Amino acid sequence: MAFLAGVHKLAAPAAWTQYVTDWLAPVLVVSPTTFMLVNGVLEIGFGAAIVADRWTALAAGVAAVSLSATVVYLAVVAALEGGRFLDVLVRDVGLAALAWAVTVDALRP
Repeated sequence: MAFLAGVHKLAAPAAWTQYVTDWLAPVLVVSPTTFMLVNGVLEIGFGAAIVADRWTALAAGVAAVSLSATVVYLAVVAALEGGRFLDVLVRDVGLAALAWAVTVDALRP
């Protein structure tokens, strides 16, 4: 999932910038498009590490933390803006849980 999301962010960043709210955009250090492109590169790297079973705990842990932060952001948006992005929030809760499960499993001896 992380790998494919990263590829899509590089191929179509505008599809992802729609999730940057007007009140979040000024907080970003870079433009929403640049933010998505950088995230795309990182997601491809971490996704590839997970798929290749190299540094799985680290890569899945980064994905888990990132997705958890995204879940918090989307929950705030949904609460403040009448349920906006609620469908994406539900999906990302599941993806975050999966990433945490992979992290925990990779850390087992």
